[in-house]
Amino acid sequence: MLSDTYGRVATDLRVSLTDRCNLRCTYCMPEEGLRWLSKPELLTDDEIVRLVTVAVRELGVTEVRFTGGEPLLRPGLVSIVERCAALSPRPRLSVTTNGIGLERVAGALRAAGLDRVNVSLDTLDADTFRTLTRRDRHADVLRGLAAARAAGLDPVKVNTVLMPGVNDTEAADLLAWAIAHDYELRFIEQMPLDPQHGWQRDTMVTAQDILRDLAARFTLVPESEAARGAAPAERWVVDGGPHRVGVIASVTRPFCRTCDRTRLTADGQVRTCLFAREESDLRGALRDGADDAQLAARWRTAMWGKKAGSGLDDPSFLQPQRPMSAIGG
Repeated sequence: MLSDTYGRVATDLRVSLTDRCNLRCTYCMPEEGLRWLSKPELLTDDEIVRLVTVAVRELGVTEVRFTGGEPLLRPGLVSIVERCAALSPRPRLSVTTNGIGLERVAGALRAAGLDRVNVSLDTLDADTFRTLTRRDRHADVLRGLAAARAAGLDPVKVNTVLMPGVNDTEAADLLAWAIAHDYELRFIEQMPLDPQHGWQRDTMVTAQDILRDLAARFTLVPESEAARGAAPAERWVVDGGPHRVGVIASVTRPFCRTCDRTRLTADGQVRTCLFAREESDLRGALRDGADDAQLAARWRTAMWGKKAGSGLDDPSFLQPQRPMSAIGG
């Protein structure tokens, strides 16, 4: 198991496959991009599968999500999914993506063993999308979502970040659209993970703001804590069901006490939390010839030191040194 001193057990592994991305979302990275990891710094496909195998067989991980950057930019993604789907016990597999290129590979990913997909989409308006992402790819994302649904990936979740003065009036329209297309919408509070350090707590769109706007058009009934479990999103049944909407309030209503996640960066570092300022190196041990038991022991040691919370509610909070694209979503 991957337990910590607060009694939490990590069974959900987030694996970043690359720090690169083909969008330049204003809340994630500057227009010119970032300094990308070099190829020798990145874990190889074999190394990723080896570490996922250790996590599943030695450490009790039951769910693996491939993230980035943009994971669809990883040439070996389909093969990685196929090899991980062949593990016993078989983990549940998902991908978090911006949806660009998903139209082309959704069927292959489903055939390889991918169970579900999360697609980031912050607006229904193509011009607003261009403003937010600095790219004209809105139609590509919509086609990717449709392809995921057609391929049988289930559920298809849509992740949305609302920005004040940009798309903060779209909450209800986004939910109506998601219901019409049978997608599960989840709003995520904007988090302090931008390399520009432009995030400001007093101007962010909060969970309370989002729920107020949704309640003006929809009847929302909260799910129970038991139904939520360790999931980061609080969920509400919309207009009597069957559709639901989620809100991940990482800043204003953190879920640290039930967190069940462990993270692996694209260069092989274990992170205990999205907001951690420390990392533990598995890549070095792997390349130095460590066996599975040694890798598992190092991973356990890293997770044992997990802090009680992210610290976002502390006025002295400091952003992690790496931005979101380098950590993995």
